[in-house]
Amino acid sequence: MPSPINGFSGSLFVVAAPSGAGKSTLVNALLAQEPGIKLSISTTTRPPRPGEQDGREYHFTTADDFVERAGREEFLEWAEVHGNYYGTSRLMVEKEMKTGTDILLEIDWQGARQVRKQFPDAAGIFILPPSIAALEERLYKRGQDEPNVITRRLLAAGGEIAHAPEFEYVIINEEFNVALSEMSAIVRATRSRFAQQAARNASLFAQLGIHAQQS
Repeated sequence: MPSPINGFSGSLFVVAAPSGAGKSTLVNALLAQEPGIKLSISTTTRPPRPGEQDGREYHFTTADDFVERAGREEFLEWAEVHGNYYGTSRLMVEKEMKTGTDILLEIDWQGARQVRKQFPDAAGIFILPPSIAALEERLYKRGQDEPNVITRRLLAAGGEIAHAPEFEYVIINEEFNVALSEMSAIVRATRSRFAQQAARNASLFAQLGIHAQQS
């Protein structure tokens, strides 16, 4: 039976990491240098941090609204993380992928597991810190959370890191430029998969008499 992702000319990337591993910085740099990838803006019930705007970093909403929409199956994935809900719009993801746009989901391992059930060919990328000490240092330097929140995130990091084996690719973010290069290589390799090339170049494949093998 063909994978659900087959037939979409866009690729789906799922990126996860413990807080402070540098995931968002890597993702933003990747988006700046790789055309054709669109970041999925998640919906969340957590309060905006200083400088964040609704519709840019997140779509902010209430817990009641989120639960109601989840009940209508409007989210491709959703999860409760650190006491707040996060979810990805199914409609947006499928619409963009059908037009050939690559979609990147910056989510946690729980969301990635839900996505994988529906899109098993999604490229899963897990970002690791070079050490727990480096993770703690980055969280404090970031200056976005109170000390008690940082302590909670560090305690949760071990459990999150334990799910790294569920991902196809793992990047150790010790040297930023090296990590970014590795992530870019994953993107380009994923775009060269047979299913994506066949979807994006259907007329050429038909002209050359290339057909997908039946399982």
